[in-house]
Amino acid sequence: MPWVTKLPLIAILRGIKPQEVEEHITALLTAGFDAIEIPLNSPEWEKSISLAVKLFGHRALIGAGTVLKGEQVDLLHSINSKLIVTPNTSPDVIRRAVGYQMQVCCGCATATEAFQAIEAGAQALKIFPSAAFGSDYVKALKAVLPETVPVFAVGGVTPENLHEYLNAGCVGAGLGSDLYRVGQDVQRTAQQAQAYVKAYKDAVK
Repeated sequence: MPWVTKLPLIAILRGIKPQEVEEHITALLTAGFDAIEIPLNSPEWEKSISLAVKLFGHRALIGAGTVLKGEQVDLLHSINSKLIVTPNTSPDVIRRAVGYQMQVCCGCATATEAFQAIEAGAQALKIFPSAAFGSDYVKALKAVLPETVPVFAVGGVTPENLHEYLNAGCVGAGLGSDLYRVGQDVQRTAQQAQAYVKAYKDAVK
């Protein structure tokens, strides 16, 4: 199935605080982003995700990253999170999230893990850490996966190398520290967001 947002770039706001959510997500959405991930190892993540959903849930796919346990999925469902991103392949987490009609982007590194995720119902996959493997590995892995499953590159993807992963067959990417670092000002977030959107548009012309 195709990816569900217009721009297949997921903004990963690891470490963001509740009081920073509104201005940084506003900057991201203004640049064209429409998928936001707040990892669960961020401070007061429940408050941040709830606020993001309340403010922007009608405009973007909002949810959580670093989701490891089924109980976390239950809690995220209760605060209307619509996106679940995992660093690993956990069939229980995937099945529970799909049961709540959430969008699941499951972390995997091998063909075995990828097919386990697909079998459990994951609608999308993320190859993590992509930079450690390189785009050639991603291309080789993508060649054996069903074409209908969107694959994201995550880990070390920059505006300069994004095109390599798109050329390798990825539909898009998850963007972490090169897009947002803890404590950076909103101008930096806006600048990097614009750079990624331009890089994506240039690559898919």
